[in-house]
Amino acid sequence: MERMPSLSDERKKKYDQMMGKGMKIPYSFLVSTDIKSIIDSFSNIASGAETDRIVSIAGMVNAVRVHGKLTFIDIRDITGRIQLNFRVNELGEDGYNAVQLFDVGDFIGVSGHVMKTHKGELSVLVHEYTLLAKCLMPLPGPRDELTIEKRYRQRYLDLKLYPEVRQRLIIRSRIITAMRDYLDSNGFIEVETPVLQPVYGGAAAKPFITRCNALDQNMYLSISPELYLKRFIVGGMERVYTICKNFRNEDIDVTHNPEFTMMECYKAYTDYNGMMALTEQMISYVAESALGKTKITYQGKEIELKPPWTRMTLEDAVRKIAGIEVPEEEQKLRKLVEKHELEVKHRLIRPNVIGALFEELVEPKLIQPTFIIDYPIDISPLTRKHRSKAGWVERFEPFICGMEMGNAYSELNDPFDQRDRFLKEVEERKKGDEEAHPMDEDFIVSLMYGFPPAGGLGIGLDRLVAILTDSPSLRDVIMFPLMKKTEYADVDETE
Repeated sequence: MERMPSLSDERKKKYDQMMGKGMKIPYSFLVSTDIKSIIDSFSNIASGAETDRIVSIAGMVNAVRVHGKLTFIDIRDITGRIQLNFRVNELGEDGYNAVQLFDVGDFIGVSGHVMKTHKGELSVLVHEYTLLAKCLMPLPGPRDELTIEKRYRQRYLDLKLYPEVRQRLIIRSRIITAMRDYLDSNGFIEVETPVLQPVYGGAAAKPFITRCNALDQNMYLSISPELYLKRFIVGGMERVYTICKNFRNEDIDVTHNPEFTMMECYKAYTDYNGMMALTEQMISYVAESALGKTKITYQGKEIELKPPWTRMTLEDAVRKIAGIEVPEEEQKLRKLVEKHELEVKHRLIRPNVIGALFEELVEPKLIQPTFIIDYPIDISPLTRKHRSKAGWVERFEPFICGMEMGNAYSELNDPFDQRDRFLKEVEERKKGDEEAHPMDEDFIVSLMYGFPPAGGLGIGLDRLVAILTDSPSLRDVIMFPLMKKTEYADVDETE
């Protein structure tokens, strides 16, 4: 059991001194500009020049350097870093001495003139200052860097100490904004779907279960918005999307987190071919908008996101990349499964074996953006049957750097076929498959009112952000990844 981190005695002493001198932490501080704007406007002034521009800025103390009657403090806001000059002849003895009580990690506000030192450092000559928050905990130093686990668990420290973490967060915001911009400009309407659902569905996953006391019934956290978004299409909303949280009670690893963010959209009167075009155009647009380029590097591999992307059937991918020709005969299929130690869900038929071989031998090799199309019907219960290949459906998954980025298909709009598929899923559940879909009678009823041909697409936004920020783990781009609760010992407990 961990002990609660203890306060720094030295920092607490400084805080008490500040309060003893009558310093009060204000309720607010008027900021006239940000640091980047100062740098952009005054970086070209001459060394030794002092302007008549007075600015008020606030930020976190990044470094403190004392040189007798002159103290330099670097502060940082979300836009950049700048040096502050504190002089005893500007502040008086008492005011200058109080500056020595500031520590790295404190938040301060200052006002003063923009200037440049004789050494060419753009600075603010401080006339007034105030403490906005005291950092009372000792910050990790170069020899005491945060462990990976602490960086994820104490993300506020991660953000406080590492500029690249803040930059990833900013890029994540730009990515989501760009995706919204693309969809909005293409006639899609953003909608909301419920997180608490009486019947979960839309994906093969185990749900989180909770209890609604008001209705006296169990409810489920959404594993997918799919079945609700399709109801919008039934109601005549021809193009809809949502950016939402999904919850799947499954393993945690570098590409999975039980709580994750997804963009899912549906477009009437198109099929999976139309959704492939939308996918490659949208992701290219997002990269260009958020990063200013479509050619990126992920973990040392150069990736070009500009369309067109490679298209390859699941069957062709196994044949060309794994070098395996999958037979039809059950006996030969069984030998192939045993040879490669495959886990084949559902029936032992050729499409399902191809799917298992793909996951095991092909997926990690799909580095450049690739659409893998046409999947077995047994693992695609919400997808329309292929128009020319028995046993297959019109489904695709986009892959980048060996990572599945999403899922899409020509939507199943036949209520009778959908009911039969759900019944097969129910049978699989009876056999012990906890990820099989439950029956959703109301969804079947909605299809009875008429669901036009449509294409749907879901993109895992955390994975897309990881690719675009060159982050090896989803935990690097999910600001507060799910972690086991820390148990602290009683802080008053004696050894």
